[in-house]
Amino acid sequence: MQTLPEFLADVLREPCERAFGERLGAAQWEYTSTTEMRRRASALAYGLREAGLEAGDRVGLIANNRIDWLAADFGILFAGCVVVPIFATLALDQVDYIMGDCAAKLCFVETAKDAERIRAACPHAPRLIHFDGEGPDSLEAFEAAGAAAAAAHPSRLPSFTLQQTPDELAVLIYTSGTTGNPKGVVLTHQNLVHNAVSSAESGLARLRPGEAVLSVLPFAHIFEHCALFAFLTVGAELFITQPEYLLEDLKAVRPRVMALVPRIFERVLASIVTRAKEGGAVRARLVPWALAVGREFATARVERRRPSFALRAQYALARRLVLAKIPPALGLDRLDYFVSGSAALHRDIALTFAGLGIRICEGYGLTETSPVVTVNRFDDLRYGSVGKPIRGVEVRIAGDGEILVKGPSVMKGYYNLPGEQPFTEDGWFRTGDIGAFDEDGFLFITDRKKELIKTTAGKYVAPSRVEAALKRSVYVGQCFIVGDGRPHPIALVAPSWQLIRDEFGLPHDLSPAVIAEREDVRTFIEREVAENTADLGPFEQIRRVALLPRDLTIEDGELSPTLKVKRRVVERKFAAIIESAYSGNNGARRKG
Repeated sequence: MQTLPEFLADVLREPCERAFGERLGAAQWEYTSTTEMRRRASALAYGLREAGLEAGDRVGLIANNRIDWLAADFGILFAGCVVVPIFATLALDQVDYIMGDCAAKLCFVETAKDAERIRAACPHAPRLIHFDGEGPDSLEAFEAAGAAAAAAHPSRLPSFTLQQTPDELAVLIYTSGTTGNPKGVVLTHQNLVHNAVSSAESGLARLRPGEAVLSVLPFAHIFEHCALFAFLTVGAELFITQPEYLLEDLKAVRPRVMALVPRIFERVLASIVTRAKEGGAVRARLVPWALAVGREFATARVERRRPSFALRAQYALARRLVLAKIPPALGLDRLDYFVSGSAALHRDIALTFAGLGIRICEGYGLTETSPVVTVNRFDDLRYGSVGKPIRGVEVRIAGDGEILVKGPSVMKGYYNLPGEQPFTEDGWFRTGDIGAFDEDGFLFITDRKKELIKTTAGKYVAPSRVEAALKRSVYVGQCFIVGDGRPHPIALVAPSWQLIRDEFGLPHDLSPAVIAEREDVRTFIEREVAENTADLGPFEQIRRVALLPRDLTIEDGELSPTLKVKRRVVERKFAAIIESAYSGNNGARRKG
């Protein structure tokens, strides 16, 4: 098994002039070749060693996605050091905790202002090198010093990497954590190389060298970090965009494959409906109808039922008038398929895209498994499941339904936490997720083991299952289910505010807090919730809905950097709204 520097040296040896593309401005892209990336990474490796770092030293990386992020990432690995990716949106107290916990010797950040902010708030901050700007601590100066050292001592670079073995720590990535401090996940060279190669074999089998992929998820997230290595394995051209430019850059790049999280699929559908409403009354009715018909037709096909004559006729009309036009309008006319991970994707959302002729291959994994455990293949796909295990990974279901994993991509353990190692006595990793295999070997996830709600009637409710059902409605932006120790579950909902404004003809600058107080809006959302949970069990039904006065945010501490809801925080912040909903006094709302 290779180390990551050996792996990267091999994939970057293949010549490709447009291997990495970065958006610089309106319709402008800057390209970096594999040769140039390898040169830059080598210079940064020398720069780290010239700065006094040694093999095994930890180096932080806090920035949004960009070419410089990749060069720094590869350079850290070439130097024999350990990459510590940190989300650019992470609260500074947690940044300080991570830097202290891992004893970082140096950290790359985005701007000189970021460096000042981190240095002022983080006592454990090491030397900070900023990507943008000038001066002795700029990336430009740091890289130039490294390039000079490389020219003077060209034979030193191989010695950096030869000191490493596949079983050594390569990336120390901290879980975002929904409670308490983040946990450092010890990922070795073997973990990451195996996962990248096996994931590419399973999930990217149809991707060819030179084909375009578009990257929008943070590289600090293990899902995109692994996807990056997998794309390199194939030899694809990687285009980097930011969330605010996603819809524009889809049309500019027209990718062949793309990895996304469920929330983005939900937003794309909401955007389609919003644009339809802006197009007038006819389009406002026609587009949602066509999407529903497409979903119904796709459902019949995947369930191997022959669609009725009426449905076939409706689908032919919907496709001619609406459905066939949407993929080209979004820049998805060359897309082969999407890969979805990181959170549960509701089957209906996947089937709505299937009605557009777009496949979503959902997978499953955790930071602790590097991350991919299972994935649906293009030609072996079961909607609602997370697919089958990738090569080399074993999965079994424990007696209580917990998913257990073993294989070369499973972490060595949590860093500096000897008493919190989540393994069984015989070495299986405890995922904390509940699931089951069907008769054909497809894995289905039902919920998190520790997040099951137990009502006073003794019934267990999986909140993620109910929340995924609610999100089938484009009018539900965010939702959160509570009900542990209560007679029944209730839903806290932050609507898709702009869609609600359009639906009710409200001013576009009307605040969410004011919208949430409207009785007609709450009644409308209650109807949406009821319709989208009608197929759930009676004990899972939502009896009451409370509207949140704003979106949950990372900045307010309610979401993790990977957009997972911090359940305890939300329950504490919105306790008054929750109590009001259970008492039946839904009008008594307070800001969280």
